[in-house]
Amino acid sequence: MALALACSIGLHWFFLQSLAWTTMLVDNLATTSLPAAFERTFDGKHPCPLCIAIAKGRSSEKKSNPLLPLKKIEGVTQAVVMVLSPPASFPPIARREAFVDALAHAPPTPPPRTV
Repeated sequence: MALALACSIGLHWFFLQSLAWTTMLVDNLATTSLPAAFERTFDGKHPCPLCIAIAKGRSSEKKSNPLLPLKKIEGVTQAVVMVLSPPASFPPIARREAFVDALAHAPPTPPPRTV
């Protein structure tokens, strides 16, 4: 799932470009000094074949994902008014004392056993 998410947001291009730069830097260090190798690697004037392929892939990916055309959202044009009104009276609570009496008594001891 993480790999699919990374590819969907374009992290694969970042990893490929990092690999290309690392390879270019190692190749340039074999022939020049460190500052010259850094300059040649990151100046953009000397791309490697992998850098060229990455640039083509990025540009084709951007062109192949056109935005969907926006459509007008049609909805209700008139406002709907809802009025909530409480009842005139509430029904009486039946035998509240019976419920309170049931809570006041302790449970039977020992508890009944089922057979």
